[in-house]
Amino acid sequence: MDAGAYLEKDLPDRLGRSLTAYLKALDRVKKGERYFQLDMDYCELQSDINVAEVEQMITPEQAKYLRSKYLYAE
Repeated sequence: MDAGAYLEKDLPDRLGRSLTAYLKALDRVKKGERYFQLDMDYCELQSDINVAEVEQMITPEQAKYLRSKYLYAE
């Protein structure tokens, strides 16, 4: 199990939805589907992480973890 998985617990609803949408988008692309909204889903997730952090709905540690795991992943 991911050592930082606890940082993904109890995310705000909007952030959880955008994370789910982004992961589904990545899955579609990996399967070779023609999906043209991946950039939009990425930006939506990035924005929702930023908003949740600024609004203190998540901690800076959570935000950093989510960014490094999902947005800056190789």
